[in-house]
Amino acid sequence: MNSTDIQEKIAKAVELAKKTTPLSPSITNTVTINFVANAQLAVGGSAAMLYLPDEGVSMAKLGGSMYINVGTLLPIYEETVPKTMETLHTVKKPWVLDPVAIGVGELRTKLLLQAKDAKPSIIRGNASEIIALAGLWQLTSGHHTSNVRGVDSTDTVMAAKEAAKVLARWTGGAVAVSGKEDLITDGIQTIISYGGSPMMTCVTGCGCSLGGVMAVYAAVADPFIAAITGASIYNLAGKRAAAKADGTGSFQQYFLDELYKATPQEVSMNPFTVEEE
Repeated sequence: MNSTDIQEKIAKAVELAKKTTPLSPSITNTVTINFVANAQLAVGGSAAMLYLPDEGVSMAKLGGSMYINVGTLLPIYEETVPKTMETLHTVKKPWVLDPVAIGVGELRTKLLLQAKDAKPSIIRGNASEIIALAGLWQLTSGHHTSNVRGVDSTDTVMAAKEAAKVLARWTGGAVAVSGKEDLITDGIQTIISYGGSPMMTCVTGCGCSLGGVMAVYAAVADPFIAAITGASIYNLAGKRAAAKADGTGSFQQYFLDELYKATPQEVSMNPFTVEEE
C-alpha cells in the first residue's frame, strides 16, 4: 500500500468506529482499567472490563474484538486468559495482546507462551517487550535478546524491527512497537508514525490504553490498518494535549478530549513514513 491508500483506510477506520460503536472487551491490568475504558469510549468504541473465565469466553464471542493485557495478574487469570484466547482463536475474532512486563513471574511467562498458538491479530508493546516475546516464542535466534526492566524499555524502537516482523509473520497480523516514534509492521511493510509527547511516558496507561484503542479499530479494519490508526490518533492527541497542558495531570484530561475530538481526516493526516521491504 502507498501512503494515500493507507490514509484513506485510516480515515475509514476512524469513521466506522464512531459510527458503529464496536464492543471491544478487555482483560487488562488494574492500574489502567479506567484509562483504557475511557480511551476506547473516546474513539467511539464500547468498553467492558472482564475478570472471570465464563465472562471472557462469552465476551470473546459477543464482542467485535478484544484486548488482553498481562500487566497485573490475578490468580484466576490462569484460567480466564487461556480460555479467552482459545475462544478468540476458534471463533476467529481479532484481538490485541500486550505482553507487559514479559519475563517477570512464572504465570505471566506461561500465559504468554500459550498466546503463541492463539495468534493475536495485533501485538503492542515497547521495544524490549517485543524483542523478548519473539525470543520467548523462539522465533528469533539467540542473539536477539532483551533486558526488560519491569514495564520500561531498555531498547530502541528500531532495535525491535526484526523481532516485530517475525512476530507479525507468525501471527499473520500486525505488531506495533511504541516509543519516541511508533513502528508498525505486518511482516512485509513497515510504517513509522510520528508525533506524541514525552508527557505520555509520565502518565500511567498511555501504552495500555493504546492497545485497547487498537482493539476498537481491529473490529472495523484489518490488523495492520487498525494498529496504524491507533498509533496515529495517539500521536495526534498527544501532540495536541501537550500544547495545552500545564503538567501531566491536565495532560491526561486534554489527551482524552483530543482523542474524542479528532476527525477521520485529521487522524489520517498525522505524519508517517512507509518503508518498503
